[in-house]
Amino acid sequence: MKIRPKTIVKLAVSAKCRSHSLAELNTRDVSFVIDEPLERGGTNLGPAPTETVVAALVGCTNTIGNKCADSLGIDVGNFEISAVCEFDRRGVTLMEEIDVPFTKIILTVEADGPASDADLQRLAAEVAKYCPVSKLFRQAGTQIEEIWKKKSA
Repeated sequence: MKIRPKTIVKLAVSAKCRSHSLAELNTRDVSFVIDEPLERGGTNLGPAPTETVVAALVGCTNTIGNKCADSLGIDVGNFEISAVCEFDRRGVTLMEEIDVPFTKIILTVEADGPASDADLQRLAAEVAKYCPVSKLFRQAGTQIEEIWKKKSA
């Protein structure tokens, strides 16, 4: 008998907030911090909340990218991924409400394996279908420009 995985699960994160900026978070058996840089009154012990969201896109692209590559039979080797985000700070500075604070993200994915450029474009299309973090950004109105390419030697 084949066991069917759950399709809906609960993700739980809790935090002890030690100051206006420092949050000590726990999920599963993992602990991490979110903080602000010194110039914004933080202690710089971790990424800012906005940086954490962009980092989640990078991590999800890696995970879903590798799952999709396996599913498609594409050998990508390892990825190097970078994200550069244009962020409208007027909301976080309380100047005015901003509907789309993360206006644009340039996501660059470089693969060091033997996958061809055509394979990487096919993979990019699959990742766009399944990456929940990129879907979250896109549905919020963020423009994501993706560059999938072979890592140059």
